[in-house]
Amino acid sequence: MLPRIRHPAYTAQFSNRLKSCRMQKGYSQSELASRAGITRQAVSSIEANLYLPTTAVALQLAAILACRVEDLFSFAPSEDVIAGDLIGHLPQPDQNSSPVRVKVSTVGKRMIVRPVPDLGEQLSFTVPADGYISSRGGSRSGQKVRVTLSRDRETIQQEISVAGCDPAIFLAGEHLRRQKDRTSVVGWTMGSTAALQALQRGEVHVAGMHLFDPTSGESNMPFLRRSLKGSGYEVVTFATWEEGFLVRRGNPKAIRTAADLAEPTVTLVNREQGSGARLLLEQRLRESSVDPTQVGGYDRIVPSHFEVARAVAGHQADVGIGIRSAAQLFDLDFVPLQAARYDLVVPKSYLKSHPTLAHLFETLTSKLFRNEIEALGGYDTSETGKVQPIRAV
Repeated sequence: MLPRIRHPAYTAQFSNRLKSCRMQKGYSQSELASRAGITRQAVSSIEANLYLPTTAVALQLAAILACRVEDLFSFAPSEDVIAGDLIGHLPQPDQNSSPVRVKVSTVGKRMIVRPVPDLGEQLSFTVPADGYISSRGGSRSGQKVRVTLSRDRETIQQEISVAGCDPAIFLAGEHLRRQKDRTSVVGWTMGSTAALQALQRGEVHVAGMHLFDPTSGESNMPFLRRSLKGSGYEVVTFATWEEGFLVRRGNPKAIRTAADLAEPTVTLVNREQGSGARLLLEQRLRESSVDPTQVGGYDRIVPSHFEVARAVAGHQADVGIGIRSAAQLFDLDFVPLQAARYDLVVPKSYLKSHPTLAHLFETLTSKLFRNEIEALGGYDTSETGKVQPIRAV
């Protein structure tokens, strides 16, 4: 018999990692049940914390999964504390300092800790923390910090960390959670080059990028062929989107080409070096023989498509480069310049070791998800889910 777990406090203290261990070994619930001599419903109930396995069943499951019983089941201490590598910077403590809310992710063999405020002002109030900084080895990026967890470890291990500049990645996470898992997808906003570098440093699971090469007419692949060594990565298309000038309604400064940016009455808001929007701007300025020093506001940098749109909508700038969906959200006009493919880059090893990462890419191809991001405006999902070969055929 399997004793049913009834008391909520008992459930909170019980740590159950059967599902994640099973998935890492590549077993379905039915396969594991058959090998253990129990029903698939029993395996499902154990994973859902509805029942506790008997000693005999626990030993059998551990033997099949080649691990210890305590690797599968244990009683967690009332306060679960982990140590991880800080990415970003912590505020300097003072007498009135509040605990620092952080997100925690397991990336390969590293435990990555990022302050929740790094998600941006709006998401800081909508994305729940995984824990709180309890002690610091330092406050600078790369140093070790200790975190008191506010969520169970299995939930944290399922979280998917994505670097990039497409906010629609959060919608992918919501669709994934509805269809398959309780997985959270957390998007850290940064330009394409910075996202790829974060992936290579082992700080995120996935990097999103949109770097268009006008010489070859290809998106992303020429840059990836130069940057990635070996065949240890998959490149999967998220969508193709429209990039162009974001201007106020009626386009009062009549901005149509990069040459118009040199007009003394025009003020630009720019993106950071290495972003796809910055690369597009530099390409168009060269084609128009416009020196960046001729463009007012060229050195004013904001970190995202939405921040570009907000600056233009707030009359802090006349124009910036961004995506059509950002223009629609802020009720701006849009002057299209090019269509570019937004691809997701993921190490193949993470697809095998992470318990839910492969499900994210399955979700991208679902009709419900594709319909939703197309409704945002400026997205083409005809290639969504397509694997792009890194090496030229």
